[in-house]
Amino acid sequence: MTVLLAQISDLHLDGSERATERAVRVMDHLRALPRPVDAVLVTGDIADHGEESEYEEAARILAAPFPVLTCPGNHDVRAAYRKALLDEAPDHGPVNRIHHIAGTAVLMCDSTVPGRDEGLLDAGTLDWIDTRLAALARDTPALIAFHQPPVGLHHPLPDSSLLEQPGRLAALLDAHPQVVAVLTGHAHTAAASTFAGRPLIVGPAVTWTLRMPWEGDRPADRDQPPGLAFHVLDDDRRLTTHYRVVL
Repeated sequence: MTVLLAQISDLHLDGSERATERAVRVMDHLRALPRPVDAVLVTGDIADHGEESEYEEAARILAAPFPVLTCPGNHDVRAAYRKALLDEAPDHGPVNRIHHIAGTAVLMCDSTVPGRDEGLLDAGTLDWIDTRLAALARDTPALIAFHQPPVGLHHPLPDSSLLEQPGRLAALLDAHPQVVAVLTGHAHTAAASTFAGRPLIVGPAVTWTLRMPWEGDRPADRDQPPGLAFHVLDDDRRLTTHYRVVL
């Protein structure tokens, strides 16, 4: 079994021609691949203002012949997200979903806190993760995805709004060895680190790229092309990630 997943993040669709063109460019690239991906993961900040019209546009752009799995980010608004993107009742509760992709469980989790940039996996979401993982066969690999990274990335902008209380998630993962990696967005930079003894992969942004402190004083590099990540999960449960930009 080899699972091929693509990850995109931080589209920040706002009705502007620039945001639309960049998101369309990335999805067109993915649809045109010689080998289709098994799924695309979209790790939050799909809309910029959380308006229904932005999610209606997202639904059109993200439509694809392969599964597209989403979770919200701090710019997203749960009720509008549910109604216009998921075609569900506009509820304000956390949006958590588990998907089974080519023998792998992918948990798309809601780490958003309405009105705040910082993230939190609340008690209900942690219980949901624990229950879903406990129900899996022990030989089923799992990936957990949410928006805000649980560790610092050495830039004051994303590091000011990380996942809070990450130790609660780390303790949960200690009980579930089938989780092979954690995937996040939010930071607008392609990055790789570790968390709870597992790979932590931060997906690049579609909208703009973060300049690190050693690259200059202005954090937002709007001239860089949109980025994406390809994750390959092999039979040994080893996750290999390849980053690309889409010209």
